[in-house]
Amino acid sequence: MEDPIAEYTARLLQQENEIKALSAEIESLKNPATLVVPNHIEELREENTKLKYRLNILKRSLQEERMECTKTMMNINLRLQEIFGEAIHAACPELESPPLAVTPSQQAKFGDYQCNSAMAMSQMLKAKGLKVSPREIAEKIVRNIPENELIQSTDIAGPGFINVHLRKAIVSKLLTNLLVNGVQPPPLESRKKVVVDFSSPNIAKEMHVGHLRSTIIGDSLCRLFEFLGYEVVRLNHVGDWGTQFGMLIAHLQDKFPNYLSTSPPIGDLQAFYKESKKRFDEEEDFKKRAYQCVVKLQSKEPDFIKAWNLICDVSRKEFQKVYDCLDVSVVERGESYYQDLMTQVVKEFEEKGLVEVDEGRKVVFAPGQSIPLTVVKSDGGYTYDTSDLAALRHRLFQEKADIIIYVTDSGQGIHFQVVFAAARMIGWYDPKVTRVEHAGFGVVLGEDKKKFKTRSGDTVRLMDLLEEGLKRSMDKLKDKERDKVLTPDELVKAQKAVAFGCIKYADLSHNRINDYVFSFDKMLDDRGNTAAYLLYAFTRIRSIARLANIDEAALRKAAESTEVLLDHEKEWKLGKAILRFPEILQKILDDLLLHTLCDYLYELATTFTEFYDSCYCVEKDRQTGEVVKVNMWRMLLCEATAAIMAKGFDILGINPVQRM
Repeated sequence: MEDPIAEYTARLLQQENEIKALSAEIESLKNPATLVVPNHIEELREENTKLKYRLNILKRSLQEERMECTKTMMNINLRLQEIFGEAIHAACPELESPPLAVTPSQQAKFGDYQCNSAMAMSQMLKAKGLKVSPREIAEKIVRNIPENELIQSTDIAGPGFINVHLRKAIVSKLLTNLLVNGVQPPPLESRKKVVVDFSSPNIAKEMHVGHLRSTIIGDSLCRLFEFLGYEVVRLNHVGDWGTQFGMLIAHLQDKFPNYLSTSPPIGDLQAFYKESKKRFDEEEDFKKRAYQCVVKLQSKEPDFIKAWNLICDVSRKEFQKVYDCLDVSVVERGESYYQDLMTQVVKEFEEKGLVEVDEGRKVVFAPGQSIPLTVVKSDGGYTYDTSDLAALRHRLFQEKADIIIYVTDSGQGIHFQVVFAAARMIGWYDPKVTRVEHAGFGVVLGEDKKKFKTRSGDTVRLMDLLEEGLKRSMDKLKDKERDKVLTPDELVKAQKAVAFGCIKYADLSHNRINDYVFSFDKMLDDRGNTAAYLLYAFTRIRSIARLANIDEAALRKAAESTEVLLDHEKEWKLGKAILRFPEILQKILDDLLLHTLCDYLYELATTFTEFYDSCYCVEKDRQTGEVVKVNMWRMLLCEATAAIMAKGFDILGINPVQRM
């Protein structure tokens, strides 16, 4: 069955073209006095009017159906872009790909949203030799705005800014929808598969503060894609292969000769690594034996594979302690997984004539890149370049990923740029179809603005950092005498929520591209844009209903029967802020910058405070303190705010608590 809107629109267009042609013919006639309008044009105009009427009815019923049927949140900005896109095309059909700029208004006097396309369109028309002022274009756009469910009115400000005022009834309806159905993401056009490569520590080495950013950012991006309905594969590309395993296995054989029958008690793997490295650098015989061990490991001799597995298992247990603290799940697929695929990758590049020999090395030059990839070393071994190409190929062809994101420090940006360029050159993926991206991040700095180190100059162990966070979090809670009002269990939950929430939020609230200064004092401060402030704000909102003796069942019932009134300016401001959530998530989906969500949650919390200070939710008797009146629509605004904050926390990997 054909789309009736498309059919009517096509017929309208055809008729309007005929009307224009006939009108032009009439205009060209020399003697207007003898002009007789042909019956044909009158018939066309009549049918055209009927078609327009039927088309508007169809569009209106579709809009109403959209409002009634959907359980998901509407992206208001995206819907306004659809509306203005149609208006702009109708206003200036001669422009190809005209700019579409719709943003929330920064000040209430300029409406709720603004369309700022007229200025750029004026420049485009000027380039075509047409002089039309931005204001004239804005007026034309406004005249062509189709009938829609969202816009109450528009006005034009300054040179051509179109201020948009939303319908209060629709905003109220969208809030009710959110309260009844919960925080549901906008529908996906298609369920794509996303691979996120993050964390990636090295076996036999401690996880350090450098792995913190990759782990936190990667986990949060996974949570975002999962919430939006994508199929997500969380991959941990651990460094579990290479020449260093030769010295580790040789040292294991010497220190624990019966390792094959009795599991060696390696307590401190970092110390074990340092011991083996010292021997490798100082003892020539040990060095030779280490190289022999590498050869035997690569040949997959069972005893050497077992030794390798033992060392990997010790590391895995240490890594898991960190992942448990941070509530991060990730599937290990280290460099060893891709070993057998590397030969195939090199062969594929050779068969296509893309490999050059340079001083015994086999290299690949990708177009537009100044440095080559070394796919085979002069001694015949493979490199990080080879394993990253093999991993990318596997993700594209075996995993069949539509989106692949690598979360590593920005220092690896050029390396990934070259790897992606080589993959495009060989035809593995088309960037118009498959999104392959490096989400790079800056380094963690100490309060002295230098690379974050211990006082002795060593890299900070991640577990030490997390334990310090727990200690400081408990101190902070006790300073506020929370230990006197919370049960021991509630106190421990609050301690973990604050400690790990603050560490995550301090990272995520900074633009990931920049370096950031790690400061426990700043992140535990409950003033300003911090997790501590937001967690306290959230528990405060949740406590409002509790203090008014309103349980979840009563709120659910009220959501279905009580209209959310938005008459007070602070109610209106909060209602709109709540509904911006889907557009914030869409922006992060586009640029992978999570600080946008942190900024939004902070803005939502401060907007809520303005509302709460100005609008009574619960009215009490001043003498007795008894509740005399509950303004239920305002309680629903509290509930909607808390629901959005809870989902925002979930995406950031922060666990809020009901009492704090």
